[in-house]
Amino acid sequence: MNNKQKIKKGGQWLLSPAAQHTIFTRETFTDEHRQIEKMVFDFAEDTILPQVKDIEDLSEDLSRSILLKMGELGLIGVDTPEEYGGTNLDKITACLITEGVSWGGSASFGCTFGVQTGIGSLGIVFFGTEEQKKKYLPKLNSGEWIAAYGLTEPSSGSDALSAKTTAFLSEDKRHYILNGEKQFVSNGGWADIYTILAQVEGNKFSGFIVDRNTEGLSIGNEEKKLGMKGSSTTSIKFKDAKVPVENLLYKVGKGATIAFNALNIGRYKLGSASVGGSKQAIKQSIRYSLDRRQFGQPIARFDSILGKIANMTIRIYVADTMLYRTVGMIQDAIDSLDKNDPKYYIRMGEAMEQFAIEASMAKVYGSETSSMIVDNCLQIFGGYGFIEEYPIAMAYRDDRINRIWEGTNEINRSIITGYLMKNVLMEEISLRDIIQTKEDIISKIADPKELFSEYILGIEAAKVMVVLIFHEALCQFGQDLKHEQQLSETLADMFSLLYTTESVICRAKQMPQLKNSNFMAHIARIHVTESLLDLSKFAFKCLNRIFASNIPSEILTNLNSLQGKMQLSTDTIGLKRELAEYVLAKKEYPF
Repeated sequence: MNNKQKIKKGGQWLLSPAAQHTIFTRETFTDEHRQIEKMVFDFAEDTILPQVKDIEDLSEDLSRSILLKMGELGLIGVDTPEEYGGTNLDKITACLITEGVSWGGSASFGCTFGVQTGIGSLGIVFFGTEEQKKKYLPKLNSGEWIAAYGLTEPSSGSDALSAKTTAFLSEDKRHYILNGEKQFVSNGGWADIYTILAQVEGNKFSGFIVDRNTEGLSIGNEEKKLGMKGSSTTSIKFKDAKVPVENLLYKVGKGATIAFNALNIGRYKLGSASVGGSKQAIKQSIRYSLDRRQFGQPIARFDSILGKIANMTIRIYVADTMLYRTVGMIQDAIDSLDKNDPKYYIRMGEAMEQFAIEASMAKVYGSETSSMIVDNCLQIFGGYGFIEEYPIAMAYRDDRINRIWEGTNEINRSIITGYLMKNVLMEEISLRDIIQTKEDIISKIADPKELFSEYILGIEAAKVMVVLIFHEALCQFGQDLKHEQQLSETLADMFSLLYTTESVICRAKQMPQLKNSNFMAHIARIHVTESLLDLSKFAFKCLNRIFASNIPSEILTNLNSLQGKMQLSTDTIGLKRELAEYVLAKKEYPF
């Protein structure tokens, strides 16, 4: 990948001058990326979209038949080496395939596919023995077998490591005896194999590959869900279930490594699924708004609707930009590894974990983007949006789970702030280096000859401001900051806004030659302007907590000076009207 991105570890963009990186974006897809993108989007359009209602009837046969077709096209085993029936393509390809599947309009099938290609099989890809890989991966990659993943339990959700499912070695040392229950297992009723996490000897969290026909394994009834009605979700119970010792995944006590690697990948893939589904939803709403007439004209002509269309377009564009920037950095890290290393896939997991911050950002921002999209789309449809015959009602129901699974958004916000705190305390990130630039930023004047210079200066000022606040929070609370959950979550939102603002400016700077570059610039200006206003609001919220409503005058002075650089003279409403008209002319999301 010809990406000049120099960031080698998550969070390092916080240390560097704003918007000075070359980032990976959709516009830098290779020819191979574009060919696969077209193939998967065409497949979704031709095969998934026409069968959405049938998929919702919880048809295992139909979902299996679609998986088999995708297996024939090589779309399942993207993350798997060729010797095990995979296609061994990069993580960018994996994301765009996930995005394309979601374009098909069935979040239910997207769930089935996502588990199959993600948490259900990647544990084996990364940590399986040669024998395990040969036995399971070819049939998973062909779609012949379906995979599932059991982590959550009735008493342990977000606190996964407190799982109570046990595994004890049998007297003859040929089997592990599993007892316990897993809950909310996606693909649970259909799966041929399960990756199950259990406590060996009571306190050694470990992974196992469990076959469906294992004696002592029983599958619960299908859950009656709010949405995702076309995907299988059940409980899995183990009563003296005998799992062969050769089905231990990786090593005893390494279950957390298996789980968290799978979740890191699942998080940015959920971001890509959110982007794909959002693009389909906005397309439906744009076309409805052009057809639906009120007061003698299409509702698309009303300024309020124009605002909604613009806001949705901006939100999708930002989510898309941060997603592919993140996956580009991850792929860069993977490309630096030695493929001949016997521990190549373990090293890959370690490389991806370096970007756990950004993966969590992609999950949070992506899932909250799709939530915003379906809400606005339903509003555009009005009363019809509430009727099941129209597409938005199902999308609205289906979307709600996205903020819960792959780690709740609350958990992921804690990961963002927690990992940055860890990096600071381990002196891998120096806040003082950034703070020392404060006076330079305050005195700096934007160069009118430089593209987006005013906006970049605003982001630089915001970086210093957020770092100052983060520094004060660490001084006040130390490691107890993790217990200040509301404060920690607000800090996470501030870090995410910095990441997204920088990302959209980088993308706009890189693409001046494109026909739609003017509208990409519109989006960058709008998003940065409005995000900096949000950051100013968050700043006072955080400082009032840190100093118990008694903010020192010196900090207030610095804050006011920095915020002066963050107040941009941008007619965001006017730019949104222009952007919305462009999107309406295209009749779908155009970027």
